[in-house]
Amino acid sequence: MQPYEERLTAPRSWWFIAALVGVAMALILLPLGTVPMLGGLVGGAAVAAVAVSTYGSVRIRVVGDALVAGDAKIPLSALGEPETLDAEEARAWRTHKADTRAFMLLRGYVPTAVRVEVTDPEDPTPYLYLSTRSPERLAAALTAVRG
Repeated sequence: MQPYEERLTAPRSWWFIAALVGVAMALILLPLGTVPMLGGLVGGAAVAAVAVSTYGSVRIRVVGDALVAGDAKIPLSALGEPETLDAEEARAWRTHKADTRAFMLLRGYVPTAVRVEVTDPEDPTPYLYLSTRSPERLAAALTAVRG
């Protein structure tokens, strides 16, 4: 079984919005002249694109004996069985079922998720909530690597 890796990229519509931010900046700076308008177009679009790219660069990986989700690295020995969540159940765990102590790597534009109990008695985190476009593959990778 090869390791699991997924990047939670931002939707295409967000890139369109980043371009529109550049256009908005250009329009704001239009009264100041052509050069400031072009600077606003390029600068506004660049800043918005960096923000979209940064938010959409988070990764979920199962490597060796660890789950790497964003900045967190969790040993698989501290995790229980993964539970795949369809869009409706994932929404429930993001809202009224959510525990404030949980580790939540969520992206609102990804409708499905995996929920994994934390079994380490010294860790106050009750579970991990991981947005993923492939919940079955992630759950299978976690189960296979844990043995």
